Amino acid sequence: MIQWRRNNDVLATNNRGNPAESGLCTLCRADCAGKCETWLASLVGRRLLYPRDFGMVTAGSANTTAVGVGYHALRIQGRLYGAKGLPPGLSHSPDDCIFPNVSLETQFGTLHKVRCRLPIMTGALGSTFIAEKYWKSFAIGAALVGIPIVVGENVVGVDRQSVIRNGRIEKAPELDRRVETFLRYYDGYGAILVQMNVEDTRFGVAEYLINRFGPEKVCIELKWGQGAKDIGGEIQVTSYDYALFLRQRGYVVDPDPLEPGVKEAWEHGSIRSFARHSRLGYTDLDSPEAVREQFLRAVEYLRSLGYQRITLKTGSYGMEGLAMAIRYASEAQLDLLTIDGSGGGTGMSPWNMMETWGVPSLLLHAKAYEYAKRLADRGMQVVDLAFAGGFAREDHIFKALALGAPFTKMVCMGRALMIPGFLGSNIEGVLRKQNGGTVVAGEWTKVDTIHGNWERLPPTVLELGDRPEEIFAGYYQLEAKLGKEEMQKIPFGAIAMWTLADKLAAGLQQLLAGARKFSVQEISRDDLMAANRETAAETGIPFVTDAQNEAALRILDS
Repeated sequence: MIQWRRNNDVLATNNRGNPAESGLCTLCRADCAGKCETWLASLVGRRLLYPRDFGMVTAGSANTTAVGVGYHALRIQGRLYGAKGLPPGLSHSPDDCIFPNVSLETQFGTLHKVRCRLPIMTGALGSTFIAEKYWKSFAIGAALVGIPIVVGENVVGVDRQSVIRNGRIEKAPELDRRVETFLRYYDGYGAILVQMNVEDTRFGVAEYLINRFGPEKVCIELKWGQGAKDIGGEIQVTSYDYALFLRQRGYVVDPDPLEPGVKEAWEHGSIRSFARHSRLGYTDLDSPEAVREQFLRAVEYLRSLGYQRITLKTGSYGMEGLAMAIRYASEAQLDLLTIDGSGGGTGMSPWNMMETWGVPSLLLHAKAYEYAKRLADRGMQVVDLAFAGGFAREDHIFKALALGAPFTKMVCMGRALMIPGFLGSNIEGVLRKQNGGTVVAGEWTKVDTIHGNWERLPPTVLELGDRPEEIFAGYYQLEAKLGKEEMQKIPFGAIAMWTLADKLAAGLQQLLAGARKFSVQEISRDDLMAANRETAAETGIPFVTDAQNEAALRILDS
């Protein structure tokens, strides 16, 4: 088993627990006081691209070998000459070929493209209480950065304030809030996608959304699965009354609050929580052909409602499920297919299921490229792809885009883009309490809605400052974008998210410039090398000394 380093002395970062391949702790806490790389980058931004204590140190890499198959075993190819994809108006002069001139703008979709300032998107933020509590930070941050955000499944079903009569939605205040919060700062870049599972389809989420917001503002995402688990979505609740409410809404609740003895066990403390589960899809079908027929009907129905953009999210099923997702999404001319490998994260999943089920991200994504190319070679227009499953840094973004090029347009990042929301809210909660809740004016600033978890700023934050203008490296740049008055309405979690995105963008620009690619659209599989031959065999990416070897021999033999 690969052991990842808990501490990085060069960047002065560390993990509380055992880090995953992404560099995030296996268990990521909303109240964490630091400081993994993603946590610290949400404060200091692009400064974290470089070693600490410049002028007093030298630094050397400890990561030149790789054991096992994974994204860690891919290395990025640099080039000695040339420049591809320069934006209009720039020349091949060294004065123009600088990394800040690398364009990261991308788009995905068929007839109605979604433009994005960065090739990243959030994971699905659904019915978990973390998604609900920190939604302002996530949604406003995504809108300001200009990237898509995904509203996950079951948001209406778990909302006690929603009204469902005769099985159909009449009122959905939490879903309304999710969409409206993003749209408030939406400026034409990014998008808001709303997922639908079995229960959401039954409740009429698609019909409600298009009647409420129209066909242009919201994308609908069909849900086949995720990398964290191979059953429906779950949350845990610690109230018997709420568990009973969810059971009456039609969800599977474990233990069942209506079973004999369960209420008594709750009242006496032997049962302290309940798990709410969603249903599996396609259980009444017995062949790929049947799935195809039902899936295409569902897409056609959504289009008949007026939806302009429809996407699909699938999990780390085996090769048959992967092929079905790519083929059927391409046939249906969907706008995006997100392929989530095992090794990513979640807000709730049976732990041992998460540890043992499904296809690891690199292997799944390598096959996704192979299958997409197979369809393209036969003349089929292949759906745009997004890869998900354990990504947190700029090199992860580069590798995922390059591995799936030219089909992969986006990299889906789940937990990494949630960390700045937690961190900023913790800082905001402390500072607002210290100042009577009046540090920042506006409707976003009520102390009781910030969901901060700290009583005081920890040393990891105080070493940067005790005011938001000092703490967040991106504060003044964002203020220049919004103006001072509007800046007062932005939650600190969104500022932290903007700061992290700025670091990821700068790091990705540097990697692309080193590969002599001045547009993210130019990225290709030739920009990668495999650090061991096992990874080369599984991905089709050549081993480091095989990559470019033929070109080298031509030079030597000329």
